[in-house]
Amino acid sequence: MADQSAEIAQGLRRRDPDLLDRLIEQYQHRLLRYLLHLTGRRDLAEDLFQETWVRVLERGRLYDGRRDFTAWLFTIARNLFIDQRRRRQPQTEEPTELDATAAGQPSALDLAIEREQSRHILAGMDRLPAEYREALSLRFQEGMSLEEIAGVIGAPLGTVKSRIYRGLSSLEPWLKGGAL
Repeated sequence: MADQSAEIAQGLRRRDPDLLDRLIEQYQHRLLRYLLHLTGRRDLAEDLFQETWVRVLERGRLYDGRRDFTAWLFTIARNLFIDQRRRRQPQTEEPTELDATAAGQPSALDLAIEREQSRHILAGMDRLPAEYREALSLRFQEGMSLEEIAGVIGAPLGTVKSRIYRGLSSLEPWLKGGAL
């Protein structure tokens, strides 16, 4: 992984367009999914997605390869989200539905059940405090380690563990059919 990070760092310093294309291809789904969880709005997530890659291109020379690229990328996206949230005026946001993706060819019934379960989980996630929702998304949607999450959100490892535990505890009644 260190070799890959060093290779990415060198390519970003050179502003290698082929490398950037490969990185976008490799990370586009994970990054957009993460931003959808943070924002709850597809249009805003897509704007932040684009801005994240612009920042990677503009500031790629700052990436030294000692840190995992995924954590560095997600930190940029998170910071852009925080900046955007600070700038915007309070407004009501419509809940969004993430597209369920499945391997193979599921039946129409399987897709309908999965879509309903996803809607139910997302409705519960929308009621969680933002810091719990973010930690859960990074852990379970993005598959990041606790240490990587700590690096992305800039919090101690104990705080990350606490947010995940509290988020799951808060989500449990919702998943069992109750309300949060």
